[in-house]
Amino acid sequence: MKAGKQGCIHIYCGNGKGKTTAGMGLCLRAAGHGKRVLIYQFLKGNTTGEAKSLALLPTVKRLSGKEDAKFSFQMTEAEKQAFQTDAHTFLEGLLQTVQSYDLLFLDEAIYAVDAGLLDEEKLLAFLEKRPPQLEVILTGQNPSKRLLDAADYVSEIRKIKHPFDKGQPSRQGVEW
Repeated sequence: MKAGKQGCIHIYCGNGKGKTTAGMGLCLRAAGHGKRVLIYQFLKGNTTGEAKSLALLPTVKRLSGKEDAKFSFQMTEAEKQAFQTDAHTFLEGLLQTVQSYDLLFLDEAIYAVDAGLLDEEKLLAFLEKRPPQLEVILTGQNPSKRLLDAADYVSEIRKIKHPFDKGQPSRQGVEW
């Protein structure tokens, strides 16, 4: 973004497939215009197809997530506590890291807040203190009113039909 321009906050939420895909698409668009992009995926490992593809672009940096990433309902209480500690440490250091970026994608940050794994107050404080030009993307289900109010764009992706409902597992190159 040009100096003096205000970055916006984007939320992609809902129960449908495509929240991460939409966020990655915006990252790809920004990179195509030479923007510096930083991506972090809460609750996702390092093997997604989009992460591999975007890693090939010189202006995109993806911070590694956990290799053994799990959904919150699969975590033990000790794992949840460790995740909270790691997430808050990450968020505290992020303000310095993002100074040289134009776009930040925090994939599944809303899910992490909703699951009690990421403190909403700390996320909102980060959004408030971020560099003014920084564009931020947040994804996940069930954003709070406070997160919705903080956003400039909110897009809801609603599931009408999905193969998972018929028992089909997620597929490499389609869901991940």
